[in-house]
Amino acid sequence: MKRKLIRRSIRKEFNGWWAISLIGATVILLPILFVFSSLFLKPNENWFHIREYLLGTYVKETFILVISTGVLTAILGVTLAWLVTAYDFPFKRFFRWGLILPLAIPPYIAAYTYRTMLSYTGVVQATLRNEFGYQINPEWLNISSLRGAIFIFTLFLYPYVFLITKSFLENQSASFFENARLLGRKPFFIFWKVVLPLARPAVISGVVLVIYEVLSDYGVTSYFGIHTITTAIFQTWFGMYDVQTAMRLAAWLMLIVVGLFIIERLLRRRQRYHLPAKSRPLAAMKLKGAGAAAAFVYCTAVFLAGFFIPFIQLIAWAVLTFDTVWNATFSTLLYQTLYVALISTMLVMILAVIVANVCRKPSAFTYFLAKWVTTGYSIPGAIIAIGVLAIFIGLDQWLAPLYEMMGMADAPLILSLSIVMLITGYVIRFMATGYNAVEVGYEKIGIKYAEASRMLGSGVTKTFFKVELPLLKGAIFSGFILTFVEICKELPLALLLRPFNFETLSTKTYQFAKDERIHEASISSLIIIAISALSIIVLQMVNKKVKE
Repeated sequence: MKRKLIRRSIRKEFNGWWAISLIGATVILLPILFVFSSLFLKPNENWFHIREYLLGTYVKETFILVISTGVLTAILGVTLAWLVTAYDFPFKRFFRWGLILPLAIPPYIAAYTYRTMLSYTGVVQATLRNEFGYQINPEWLNISSLRGAIFIFTLFLYPYVFLITKSFLENQSASFFENARLLGRKPFFIFWKVVLPLARPAVISGVVLVIYEVLSDYGVTSYFGIHTITTAIFQTWFGMYDVQTAMRLAAWLMLIVVGLFIIERLLRRRQRYHLPAKSRPLAAMKLKGAGAAAAFVYCTAVFLAGFFIPFIQLIAWAVLTFDTVWNATFSTLLYQTLYVALISTMLVMILAVIVANVCRKPSAFTYFLAKWVTTGYSIPGAIIAIGVLAIFIGLDQWLAPLYEMMGMADAPLILSLSIVMLITGYVIRFMATGYNAVEVGYEKIGIKYAEASRMLGSGVTKTFFKVELPLLKGAIFSGFILTFVEICKELPLALLLRPFNFETLSTKTYQFAKDERIHEASISSLIIIAISALSIIVLQMVNKKVKE
């Protein structure tokens, strides 16, 4: 009898975890489905105007930006990953982690930094004129264009391809490459015929991440005046005040994202790569002379352009403007950023732990549940923002009688003007970063400890807090840091969902740049970069621990 009661209580407890997981998954998916449903609504006059005169330009420039950035990041990321994996040259150990640092600088910060540096009054042209007496055509260094955006995205997003490809190559058996060398094949032949086919799944994964970032971007494209679908969503929302047309544009952008996801799956279909039973990692071949010099110069040029030069320039501007920018208002800005990021991250991690625990029992439903809750990361922030806003406006309309009873009839939009809407957007967008970290942690500890605890009569909750939580602390901490950093950097969601007179570091940085107060934007930019660097440090520590 006692055993039956224990089993019944455990079953009820587990059902509670299931209920929370399903509620969280519904909250994540509902705004996305709401945006998609706008395709079936009757369009208005603004949509017909955009479709006839503007949509072709939006699609064309988005396509060029995505394809060009994808190809160039693939070239840069793969070649650098192969260099630091297969060869030994001066400062190789530094470049292994130094080439990841461009990821710490968000593209919108890099965009206004490089644009100002290369402008007529910037440090580059001013130095050429004043120190060397050389007058250069300003148009040569003007990056406020489509090619300039491609340059920025390539230089600051290639680490996605570099990281994934490097990790993949480090785990490959040396026999593949050594056999090709024994057959007398040249390095280029080995790279083209052996390395690229083997690394194709990793390269595709990295490039898809880059494409998602490009499609999500608003800071770079709006600052450079490029007409993409994402900028069109913002212009329709803030320029025309037409949420319905903005939702329709967001729905079309979402279809592009879904199409990319399907293409990625098709490209990787039936591709399986297995290591030999006895395999050892690739031994780096030492480069000498011109080869070593070329590898060093290549890696150094990328590191300087992708991190060191813009970082030093931001420090120089920060020194000039510190006294005017660092005041009580800036302290409030910093507090608001950390406050919202902390609350959002805590909610993400709590939901991630609950869903990951539920999904430990493999089934078709848990597989789809895991995919369900992590959908937001592959969806551009503008789409999520549109869906969240529409849902919250609907909630306010539904709760209007209650507001009237409470004496708040003068303010019909309560939830839609609150910080709750921004936090909801953050949770939907970055649920994947927290969930993936916890899932990896659960995979490492296995299920035997939980099963032993439940056999002794402990419930799901008690088992989690007494047994699993101590073992998951590292994974939860990693997920917390990565999610916190992503939230602090996020721009489109914050711009669209923040309450009135509420600024974060990212929105304030963008506002400074938009107002051409570039120097004043440096301090908030450096803080964002410092926070972003935390994620890189955590990633490196986690990778090192996994290898050990």
